[in-house]
Amino acid sequence: MSNHVRLGKQGEALALAYVAKYCEVLHCNWKSGRLELDIVARRHTCIYFIEVKTRRTDLFGYPEEAVDRKKEQHIRDAATRYLEVHELHPREIRFDIIAIVKNDSGALQLFHLKDVF
Repeated sequence: MSNHVRLGKQGEALALAYVAKYCEVLHCNWKSGRLELDIVARRHTCIYFIEVKTRRTDLFGYPEEAVDRKKEQHIRDAATRYLEVHELHPREIRFDIIAIVKNDSGALQLFHLKDVF
C-alpha cells in the first residue's frame, strides 16, 4: 500500500472515531455507481454528509481547499441519491468537511468545518 493511501486511511479512521463520539454513524465510504460519500451520520433529526480530506502537509494549501465546486456538486448528488436509496426524509441535512493534516511531529491534527455548503 502506498504512503498516500495509508495516510488517507489513517485520516478516515481518525475522522470516523471523532464523528462516532457525537453522532450515529450510518455509513462509511458509501458508494452508488460513481457517487461516493466518506461518512454519513445522524444526530437527532439531522443527517450529516461528511467529506474527509487528509494531507501530509499544508504547505501547498489546506485539505478543505480540495473541495471545489465540482466536488461539492458530486457530494450533493451523492447525498440526494443516498436519501433516495435509504428512503430518508430528514428535517435537516448538513454538509461538513473534516480536514486532517500531519503536523511537524508526525501526529494527525483534525479540523472540523461545519455546514460548509
